[in-house]
Amino acid sequence: MSAEDLEKYETEMELTLYREYRDIVGQFTYVIETERRFYLANSVEVLPRNADGEVYFELRMSDAWVWDMYRPARFVKHVKVLTFKDVNVEELDKPDLRLPD
Repeated sequence: MSAEDLEKYETEMELTLYREYRDIVGQFTYVIETERRFYLANSVEVLPRNADGEVYFELRMSDAWVWDMYRPARFVKHVKVLTFKDVNVEELDKPDLRLPD
């Protein structure tokens, strides 16, 4: 496989992942961003932790979708993430009426 073939494959995978995201984002309540991953979830809990003077965060999510083109299954029932980096949690706007595209 050439470098060009590999780049084309990765581009196609990213486009497929974006389309999947676009199709399912309305089913979720929260967008969660960590330094490594991007998640959609219907429940999220961020718990600050302290160990030996170091602060880290424990994230607990349920009914989640993971933005990762290399995962065979992106829908997961429960996710637990530990991170020393920033965490961003946003609640998605749920308009009452959606017009078809």
